[in-house]
Amino acid sequence: MRVLVADERGRRLSATGLTRWLAQVAPARTRGTVSIALVSDARSRALNKRYRRVDRPTDVLSFPAEANPESPIPNPLLGDIVIARGVASRQAREAGHSELTEFRVLALHGLLHLLGYDHDRDNGRMRRLERRLRLKGGLREGLIERVDT
Repeated sequence: MRVLVADERGRRLSATGLTRWLAQVAPARTRGTVSIALVSDARSRALNKRYRRVDRPTDVLSFPAEANPESPIPNPLLGDIVIARGVASRQAREAGHSELTEFRVLALHGLLHLLGYDHDRDNGRMRRLERRLRLKGGLREGLIERVDT
């Protein structure tokens, strides 16, 4: 799996601590490229309003790529993960960990959505997988547990 990180203007960012970590903890069958955009809360709010009809910034959004089984590209695009920097920073402070740790929590959650998991509809399947992968990656809590408590 390949992970690319950019800001909201599309400028690539060096985020080795996030890209390598996500590639290492991703489910073994994961193939393709994931892009992560670190954006302002204003941009997150605009995207959340447009695509989810919720008029507030959110921590993470996932946009799966359109599947093309005939694609000649050996490493197809899995999709985009959008993380709101301000929301992530506040959540990191509240959780008592670093922004990098929060970016990891959010990126893992977003990746699982790109892979088709849906914690609202899958009878705990995404929760169990997220727990296993976050523990593998050294995270003490995941987004699903935090939201449900």
